Amino acid sequence: MASVVEKIVETVKDMPEQQAAEVLNFAEFLKYRQTERPLEKIEQPAEADDWAEFEQFAGAWSGKFNREECYDRPGLR
Repeated sequence: MASVVEKIVETVKDMPEQQAAEVLNFAEFLKYRQTERPLEKIEQPAEADDWAEFEQFAGAWSGKFNREECYDRPGLR
């Protein structure tokens, strides 16, 4: 049974140069990603942080909209 590396070599050796270069580029990207911080390990903000900005304005809107009040502002007169 052939190893994964042998299967890759067999597949790539028959490809045009441009496609083989793309395979190499992808393999190098995967290798680089292993040495850097993996994407899944990047810190994500806690869910509470996501809502913090929203909650500071919670309750500011009563849920009622009066169009006439929008036009009754000093800047619009």
